[in-house]
Amino acid sequence: MIGLKALRRRIASIKSTQQITRAMKMVAAARLRRAHERIIEARPYADKMREVLQSLSLRTDPEAHPLLVRREMRRVELLAITTDRGLCGSFNQNVFRMVERFMREHRTAYAEISLTMVGRKGLDYFRRRNASIIRDYAGRFREIDYQAAATIGKDVVADYTAEAIDGVFLVYNEFRSPLVQRVMIKALLPIEPLEVESDYYPVEYIYEPSADAILSELLPRYVEVQIYRALLESMAGEHGARMTAMGAATDNAQEMMEKLALVYNKARQSAITTEMMEIVGGVEALR
Repeated sequence: MIGLKALRRRIASIKSTQQITRAMKMVAAARLRRAHERIIEARPYADKMREVLQSLSLRTDPEAHPLLVRREMRRVELLAITTDRGLCGSFNQNVFRMVERFMREHRTAYAEISLTMVGRKGLDYFRRRNASIIRDYAGRFREIDYQAAATIGKDVVADYTAEAIDGVFLVYNEFRSPLVQRVMIKALLPIEPLEVESDYYPVEYIYEPSADAILSELLPRYVEVQIYRALLESMAGEHGARMTAMGAATDNAQEMMEKLALVYNKARQSAITTEMMEIVGGVEALR
């Protein structure tokens, strides 16, 4: 049986851990509120921009800009967004499984599937598995802001326009609620044309000042906005997952302390009873 001193040490250790997990839950909850506000503000803009660009892709000559050109999909890139820190349940594991499933299901369809990793957890995981990682952004951004998305977007656009890759997919956790994050995989490049009825005849746009000037500004901005939206979704999901995980850890610690307290009380009661019997026995022996 575990001694009373060992039980007291274990209870104190669990109590200390519980204080840490409770504090982490509170911090994650505070950050989640701010992250949730940001993603609620960003979603309508990103959705409308995707709709406009898909409509533009339908109506515009693909040769008008390199980002509208659709090539044979031989070399594709997965831009996978994970976290730099752990303690957020299965948040990162879900992204890992999605990436691995995509690579397994499409290994014959594409000649090459490479990875760009955002977050140290994803980088470490796929580096251990000798995956083809062409670029990583592990620990490079202290805060998720538009400048971070612009940095990633410029590299993605440069690869696509240089024909180093033929397609880009975003893999990230979409925030639904603190308890639910859904892994998404979305095509980023080339821009998919808007789905219309078969008898639909698109009308050409009139550009002012010029098609080249507008497309050169709008298309890279579209890539950056979609990446920015994915980063915000992932950040909100991370805080929600961490809050949930730390809440569960806090509850588990409380349950463990209650069980150990019961064991401790039984052991202490048994020790007191034994001591009393020894005292009584000693008294009887002296008589």
